[in-house]
Parts: sequence; C-alpha cells; structure tokens
Amino acid sequence: MKSFIKVLIALLFAASMEINAQEIEDIMLDISKLAQVGNVELTDQAVLRLPEGFYFVPKELAARLMYSIGNTIGDEFLGLVLSDKIVGFITIDFFKTGYIKDSDAKNWDTDELLEGLKKGTEFANKERVQRGFNAIEVLGWVETPFYDSDAHRLIWSASLRDKGSNAPLSEQGVNYNTYLLGREGYLSLNLVTDMESVGQNKPFAKELLASTYFNDGKRYEDFDSKTDYIAEFGLAALIGGVAAKKLGILAAAGVLLVKFWKILIIALIAFGVGFKKFFKNKNSTENTNDDDKHSKDDKNV
Repeated sequence: MKSFIKVLIALLFAASMEINAQEIEDIMLDISKLAQVGNVELTDQAVLRLPEGFYFVPKELAARLMYSIGNTIGDEFLGLVLSDKIVGFITIDFFKTGYIKDSDAKNWDTDELLEGLKKGTEFANKERVQRGFNAIEVLGWVETPFYDSDAHRLIWSASLRDKGSNAPLSEQGVNYNTYLLGREGYLSLNLVTDMESVGQNKPFAKELLASTYFNDGKRYEDFDSKTDYIAEFGLAALIGGVAAKKLGILAAAGVLLVKFWKILIIALIAFGVGFKKFFKNKNSTENTNDDDKHSKDDKNV
C-alpha cells in the first residue's frame, strides 16, 4: 500500500500540481481502511447495493480527498464510488428539490435540450470565473438524454472543454450523468472520466444506477399530491437551463471536477489497484483470524 501511494504522489508532483504529500498519503490510507462494500445507506433516502469490485468512500473522507487535490463539493455531496474497473470515479449527490414531474420527457427535442445546456453553462460560467475556474463550453452530446419512465432513471452526457482550448477532443474530460428520481428530490451519480474511456465505462455507470434504490416512503411512486412539495421545474431542467440557474447545478461539484480530471484519473487508477490488493489481503487476514479463533475454541472444548 505504501509503495503505490508514494508513486501516486510522485505522479501528482510530476503534473506540477501543488499538494500536501503527507495529507494525500494519510487520506489514501484512511480510505483503504474505511471504504465500504455491500449495501450502503445514502442518508435516510436510499440504499446503494454496490456491485462486486466497487467501493464507497463516505462524505467526510471523500471531501478530504476532493479538497486536497483542488476540487470543491456542495452540501448535496454524499461521497465517492471507486473501482479498478473504471477509469475515473463516480460522485454521488442528493438534491432535495421536491418531487419533479417527468411528463415533459415525452416531448423532448434533443436539439433544444442541448441549446438549453449551453445557455445554462454560460450562466454558470459567471460563478466559475468568480471562483477562479476557467469558463467551459459544451461541444455536443456524448449520449443523448434518455429517461426510463418505469424506473424513473435519467441518463445523459455531454462533452465539455475549457473555453478557447485547442486540445484534441480525445483529451477532454467527460461527465456521464445518471439520475434516480425520488419523492423528495433526486440522486445524481456522476461518472467523471475522459472521452477515450467513457465508452468502456458506461456499462459500469449504468450498473451502479440500477443498483441504487430509494427506501419505502421515499420512492417516486410514494408521492402524495396533498402533502408533498413539487419542484418548480420539470425533468428537462436537469439537463441544463432552468435547473442550472435555479440550483447552480452546473456551477457545483459535477462540472468543476472536469478541470482536474487528468490528476484524479491517475490517482484513482493507481488507488483502484491498491484497493483490490488491500481488500484481498484484508479478507485473507480476517479469514485467518477466524480460523485461528475456531482452532482455539476447538482446543477449549
């Protein structure tokens, strides 16, 4: 574990990024000990049934990692999902917006949605620049918006880049956005990766979305029109436009992560390998301890 962390820190320095080497090392070691597997409770709203090979980093620890390498998070942030199966990582947020009506999905025009996303991004750029980040622009769809009305799941993705950048499209960061609607708001599971890797990572992002469920009483179908708050916007607003202006979604964590995607991908690829080895060793140690305990119990019988 120590050796790969040292390599990771060297890579970060090679990328000319100012970091606190000891802080990074401490965070990585803490993550290797505290990351969760299996069923993860996402506040009182939902449960994430992690597929094999995926690990959840809780909010406080995930926030430490984000801040240590130059990213920001919002109050909605719940944590990170890491895996050596994906190039990148997945952020999880819960937005308590109220119940979002999805009837507008039946009449979507993807060209209009893209235009709304571009306008929303321009609006969010004002805050980005004020906070010291580069303005970004939307280039086009990576995946056109798709809404599963039975499962209340939304997926869409667009390619982004810093305004004025001449870098090849293959080197651009990508946010692959997946959402699950609930009674009081929605969960956002955002895969942060690069253009070259998004194709191979899509199935894992979709698998993770399909493994996320709102609890009884919090589900979309539990909505009570007599008592529940209804959001001031429809489903299409989650793809830009109104939601970007009302909630600052595009100015929050999801898009701000793009600036440091290369650094984070290097970090989490390396850490994914470390995770796999760590949990293998951890499970082996626990099994050995159990065997030793059983042996002692047998002798005492």
